Amino acid sequence: MAWRGALVLSAALALVLLDARHANAQEIGFRGFGDVGATRFAAAQSFDAVLGTHSGIVFGGGVETILPSGIFVSLRASRFQKDGTRVFVLNDQVFDLGIPTTVRVTPIQVTGGYRFTVGRLHVMPYLGGGAGWFRYSETSEFADTSDDVADTFTGYHLLGGAEWRMSHIIGVAGEAEWSTVRDALGQNPGGVSSAFDETDLGGVTFRVKVVVGR
Repeated sequence: MAWRGALVLSAALALVLLDARHANAQEIGFRGFGDVGATRFAAAQSFDAVLGTHSGIVFGGGVETILPSGIFVSLRASRFQKDGTRVFVLNDQVFDLGIPTTVRVTPIQVTGGYRFTVGRLHVMPYLGGGAGWFRYSETSEFADTSDDVADTFTGYHLLGGAEWRMSHIIGVAGEAEWSTVRDALGQNPGGVSSAFDETDLGGVTFRVKVVVGR
């Protein structure tokens, strides 16, 4: 529910404000990042039926604040998009309707977490979690627009990774994320996800991130 996402965001911001009271502004790190990765969706049968696969490339980017204590808060927006065809499912048999469709998943996620210092190495592991708002849509250019789907759902995620500092302001990170977006799919009794009894829009994402900033 949306109020849970707002609660997570408020808690993350409160942590930053409390820690920032004990830090000089010059010590707080502000940076931007861009990333590219691959997502494997939990609703495997539903995505396979429409797109022919339940994984694909995702692009994203955002901003991040890091406090001297190692606490960080980040805001990321990303997008998955792939073309497929509309289908009809009967007794687990998939029938292609021959209508081209485009599926988009656009998450906006807030993450709070902690970065670990490992001796004097330039590699910094980190763990985090938070909430997100996942925009899901299916659109077809040559079909009745009433058949198009567009809705936004609240989800939650955990992530972990490690960042290598190439220089004072440039870093490269590898990151893995698990997300869950319950009751986002399968709401239409005649829909594909309902036929396969799949409701979770979440999944697992692996990404490479380039960071610019301290």
